[in-house]
Amino acid sequence: MSWISITIAGIITYLTRMTMVAIVNRDFLNNKAREVLTYVPSSVFPAIIFPGVFLNDFGYLVNIDDPKIFGAIIAILVGYFSRNVIITIISGLISYWIFILLL
Repeated sequence: MSWISITIAGIITYLTRMTMVAIVNRDFLNNKAREVLTYVPSSVFPAIIFPGVFLNDFGYLVNIDDPKIFGAIIAILVGYFSRNVIITIISGLISYWIFILLL
């Protein structure tokens, strides 16, 4: 029963998102609205990532010596200099795992 619920929820979510992409005409938006919408991915991404780094399983802030913070710092530095998403993710994960083993 749970897989059926998950599948139905996924289909409904897909259809609601896809209809907006398929129906909305890009010429409908003026230049100012298009310019504002270009900032949406860069503002949503930190809202997704930061709670995972700075909050523990109970919703409290983690200690400064948490390996997640060190891995995030390494990933930020690598991402800034490399401008490559894959290298950034891999370096963040590897540094996180190394800090787990060391701390």
